[in-house]
Amino acid sequence: MLPGSTNPSDAARFMSRSTITITGESLDRARIEQLLRENATLVFDDCDLSGADLSRLDLQETRFRHCQLLETSFYAARLARSQWQRCRAGHADFESADLVDARFASCDLNNSSWRRAKLAAASFRSCKLTGANFEEVSYLGLSFEDTLLVGADLRRMSFRKMRLVGLDFADADLSGCDFRDAVFEGGGLRDAHVKDTRFDGADLREADLGGLKLTNAKLFAGATISPRQAAELVRAMGLNVG
Repeated sequence: MLPGSTNPSDAARFMSRSTITITGESLDRARIEQLLRENATLVFDDCDLSGADLSRLDLQETRFRHCQLLETSFYAARLARSQWQRCRAGHADFESADLVDARFASCDLNNSSWRRAKLAAASFRSCKLTGANFEEVSYLGLSFEDTLLVGADLRRMSFRKMRLVGLDFADADLSGCDFRDAVFEGGGLRDAHVKDTRFDGADLREADLGGLKLTNAKLFAGATISPRQAAELVRAMGLNVG
């Protein structure tokens, strides 16, 4: 079995479970543990779990919709195949959690921590991840779309040959990242930290490259930019075009 793949017995077990929907409740760890004893798929709708310690709990397949999760701890929790829609989880802690094949849509995840999390095949769509920490994550198949990654720590992640739609990397730490042959569709790299970052073969014509310094220009050798971007870069270097 490939690393990060689903155990067939686990999949069969989840398919046979009933579903319990909890609506409009404020919940703590004790209440969650009580619900987990029902051995059902849990759906939290418009619930408040802010500040709860949910570390190491088995919450696979759980669905969170319109929930408040501010500063909630999911440290080392099992969250594979979980779904998150329009949740507010600023400063939430997902460190070392298993989030394989998890789905996040239209969530506010600013300043959240994902350090050493398993994010293989996970996806973030229309999310806010300003200031998020993705240090040492497992990310094979991880995808972002129309997402703010302003000031995020994404060091040494690979986006090679990926189609990057609407990703704002402004002021993000992209040191050592691999963007070779990636295609940027909107979004930008304004004032991003790009030490040792690779852009060989990348298509940057639709990206905002504001703040690019002359000392970083060599990192973009082999990348494709537009005439407009070229003119902006020349002006940023203090040169006049005759």
